[in-house]
Amino acid sequence: MGKDKKAKAADKKLKIVARQERKVNKKEKKHASKAKNADDSDADDVDIDSVLAEYARQQEQFLKVTETPCKPPSARSSATLLANPANSNELFLFGGEYYNGALAHFYNDLVVYNIKHDEWRTITSPNTPLPRSGHAWTRGGNAGGIYLFGGEFSSPKQGTFYHYNDFWRLDPQSREWTRIEFKGKGPPARSGHRMTYFKNYIILFGGFQDTSQQTKYLQDVWIYDTSTFVWHTPILPPATGKPEPRSSFTFLPHERGAVLYGGYSRVKGPAGKSSQAKGAAAGGAGRTVLKPMVHQDTWFLRITPPPAEAPSNTLPKVVWERRKRPANPPNPARAGATMAYHKGRGIMFGGVYDIEESEEGIDSEFFNQLFAWNVERNRYFSLTLRRPRAAPKKGGQGAERGRRGRGKADEEELLRNLAALETKGRLAHDEGDKDIPDALKNTESDEETANRPEKAVVFEMPHPRFNAQLTVQNDVLYIYGGTFEKGDREYTFDDLWAIDLGKLDGVKEIFKRELDDWAGSEDEMDEDEEEEEEEDSDVDSDFDEDKSDTASVTTAATSIPDASNKPTEDEEEESTATVDDGLPHPRPFETLRDFYARTSEAWQNIEIDTMNRASAHPAAPKSVKEIKTAAFERAEDKWWDTREEIRVLEDEQEQAGIGEVVSLADKEGGKGGVRTRR
Repeated sequence: MGKDKKAKAADKKLKIVARQERKVNKKEKKHASKAKNADDSDADDVDIDSVLAEYARQQEQFLKVTETPCKPPSARSSATLLANPANSNELFLFGGEYYNGALAHFYNDLVVYNIKHDEWRTITSPNTPLPRSGHAWTRGGNAGGIYLFGGEFSSPKQGTFYHYNDFWRLDPQSREWTRIEFKGKGPPARSGHRMTYFKNYIILFGGFQDTSQQTKYLQDVWIYDTSTFVWHTPILPPATGKPEPRSSFTFLPHERGAVLYGGYSRVKGPAGKSSQAKGAAAGGAGRTVLKPMVHQDTWFLRITPPPAEAPSNTLPKVVWERRKRPANPPNPARAGATMAYHKGRGIMFGGVYDIEESEEGIDSEFFNQLFAWNVERNRYFSLTLRRPRAAPKKGGQGAERGRRGRGKADEEELLRNLAALETKGRLAHDEGDKDIPDALKNTESDEETANRPEKAVVFEMPHPRFNAQLTVQNDVLYIYGGTFEKGDREYTFDDLWAIDLGKLDGVKEIFKRELDDWAGSEDEMDEDEEEEEEEDSDVDSDFDEDKSDTASVTTAATSIPDASNKPTEDEEEESTATVDDGLPHPRPFETLRDFYARTSEAWQNIEIDTMNRASAHPAAPKSVKEIKTAAFERAEDKWWDTREEIRVLEDEQEQAGIGEVVSLADKEGGKGGVRTRR
């Protein structure tokens, strides 16, 4: 048996070596073909400037901003998706690129999705930015609007690249683009960077500059003052740290600055074992190559605005502060996991984990998991879909008692409504809405709700992918596009999904189109299919024999503690800290509306106490409506801050057969207790 196993292992190694040799030969054929057909290469004979000038000339033919209905946008990657800050019923999508294995096409269309009517509209304007991908945009904070910077463009065969350093502002209501001519020096051209906002500042960090020879990652921070129209690079205090160069990171707004997490770059390191072995066999020393690095660190960018009496050109004070490692981060670390900001949290989806076996090939694992990162507590929570709770079973004594109770309640409500009609001329339940903020009131008419198209809802997350575009509008997460790789093929998803972050009751399919028009060579495709067949046969024949060894190796790999990532006592205390801060706490199965209705008086008292404590710095007194609005904002922040912990309690109680928890102290009679519903 031992000899048979050794023979099979040797055969398997030979197959792997043969596959790698075929991949190397395939790459050599590609390079030889490119050299032979030099006339087809666009590396030297395509003038990017002239191509962009032609785009600009065509753009000038539009005399005004127009908005016309259209189909969902065509497939693309590295675009930007953003919830309209001026209209809670719209999403904006701009730019991006599509690569089919042979040619790359770049877009500069601005597409608007109307959520309520499920309609797409395309915007044309004489001032639209030129086609690009890898750009960044953000809300304008106190300045309003949407700001966009940079991005990249390439020739169709990606032989030459061009990076932008232009700066734009989009008016979300008029749909008008304006190129901002700022004073002084601005950020250098780049793509893969990120931007966010703080008060009247726009903050930009990182990215990369790519040429056909090398890729340079950046770590500079720039701040644009929307009141003085000036970019500046803050002078950081001496002997303080700052994030390493990177791109594709998370950059979220914060009430005292901005928060950065993760990212991707390539750093110098020794070549893989197989390459070192080849170099040693040839008598050479080990080579140094650029290896991928997925960052997992967290930084806080603290910004202190100048005092009000300071001159207008006074710069804010800026310092980077390294935070502790987040608790329960996604494992393994993944690149291309995008994140959207929502209520003091970052909502993360997707990503890819690369296992670099050799220089000839990379095995990758793609993800479709959803996480919430609580920024203040620096802790990750896994978000899972929840099927709707089953309705109570009919029949039996309990059902009879329920019918009697409902009948009595309906009778009492009818009497209350009749009394209200006699005294105030309106229904009692309408009177109860006077203390409910506008954000929680249903402003849609029955006709609008009836005319809304029904969308398919599934209880599985969208297909694994990386670099999907995310945004949140009205507490609903929208996931657009993304990329998936299999072998040498690259698939760009052509879909849009919606997930209610409060309920997590399934994934709504806004639109989805199948796509497979990879234009790689026929030889390449044939070899890929042949390799896949061989790999499948290898897996089938060796699975029973190797599964125990694989399981033991996996267990050993995952059980080895990472000394560099071992949490300190402070980190462990932070990660397990409770949220019992003396403030009103949501209950399981309690909606935001119900939570605020139950605790509104307490939140208003908290707001009034805060105003009284701030009497040393008097400001204009708040009206009753302003106090109620501020109280609701406090309640909303608390509800979302504890959403993940409350969801865990709800799941535990559902498993125990408890579908609802109500305090009888809030009912007539004032006696405590619980009521259960299976």
